[in-house]
Amino acid sequence: MSDQLATIRAFVANHVGGLEFGDDDDFFERGYVNSLFAVQIVMFVESTLGVPVVDRDLDITNFATINRIDGYARRKRAELAPAVGV
Repeated sequence: MSDQLATIRAFVANHVGGLEFGDDDDFFERGYVNSLFAVQIVMFVESTLGVPVVDRDLDITNFATINRIDGYARRKRAELAPAVGV
């Protein structure tokens, strides 16, 4: 398990009132979260995971599960790496 996945899991657990989610469970399909949570996810990705979220990426599918958040953050870092020399 990666540290990033653990961080994402902790964030989700903290915001869903103790409900249990698998890494591929869609928060929105299950109806336990709302649009405010979507905004909180984006803010979490930017501030905690350190990945900028640009307008074209504001698609709920990027942020609907723990694995999708993880994958989004990894893809964005890979895209940015050549540009910033990381």
